[in-house]
Amino acid sequence: MNFSLPRIRDRLDRMGMVLSCLCAVHCVAGLVIVAGLGIGGTFLLDPAIHRVGLLLATLVAGVAIGLGALRHGRAAPFVVAMTGLSFMGGALAVPHGVEEAVLTIIGVSLVALGHVLNLRKA
Repeated sequence: MNFSLPRIRDRLDRMGMVLSCLCAVHCVAGLVIVAGLGIGGTFLLDPAIHRVGLLLATLVAGVAIGLGALRHGRAAPFVVAMTGLSFMGGALAVPHGVEEAVLTIIGVSLVALGHVLNLRKA
């Protein structure tokens, strides 16, 4: 079995991009379903989902982008991803609604971009 740190980092970067996309879909779908249909607010807008998502995003980005930074020595992926995580954290501080969705979508977009930059710098 070939244990390769770059392969693990690549997989984590890809998983981070997928999680970012799923988070964005969750935000948009949550707004549409809850606001448009008035159902699912208890589950879709549960603050625990957002806290767990931010924790998971922080862990994946920290490991993948941290390992990438050690390998290629470039700060851009790290700075972009951490800025995105800051937006995601800020989204937890505002009430549910459009403001939260906008902050979260900006955040997950930046985190995904950080992962893309990390993959390209490798």
